[in-house]
Amino acid sequence: MIKNSPICQSIKSFPKPLLFIITLISIFQMISTSCSSPIYFQKSFQNTQSQYEKKKLKDFMEAGTEKKINTNQVKAKEIINTAQQYLGVPHCMGGTTMKCIDCSGLLVSVFAQHGIRLPHSSEEQARYGKIIARMDELKEGDMIFFINSYKTNRLITHSAIYIGNKKFIHTSHSNGVSITSLNDSYWNEKFIFGTRVFE
Repeated sequence: MIKNSPICQSIKSFPKPLLFIITLISIFQMISTSCSSPIYFQKSFQNTQSQYEKKKLKDFMEAGTEKKINTNQVKAKEIINTAQQYLGVPHCMGGTTMKCIDCSGLLVSVFAQHGIRLPHSSEEQARYGKIIARMDELKEGDMIFFINSYKTNRLITHSAIYIGNKKFIHTSHSNGVSITSLNDSYWNEKFIFGTRVFE
């Protein structure tokens, strides 16, 4: 911006308190933009640094995240206890019952038993709750999400419930509903972020 332009001259004439407020707003906007950009999740991608992956994340973020959800004062421990009742249930695409269930179906069924409604899609589930980008900041009851567990145009391909001690409960193709460690090399490199709906 040219120093002697009409815009600059008019800004200089603003009262100092107003200039301070404008500056604060500008700083806040810059921080908000950087935190919602693909760079914010760069460490979570680990071995998926391609421009294609970055674009998918950018598109995902722009479509909306951190939506509010009514948890009906349910506690995270209650969700975990209900999820553990599904251990051993075999995997099937689209399933939501004790007969067979898929990854997003597990979250749908578990949360529904406590009056909490979630969409039956890992990618859409990832739009709810406060984003937790760092694995070491996860808490019990957080939903956690993964990428590249199968081929698709979607960014998020798998969802699970974090149960603490770097472990999560989910539905895998081979083992059905089971508990897995985030230290597992396969899942560790596919983790992208968690979301927190229980405070």
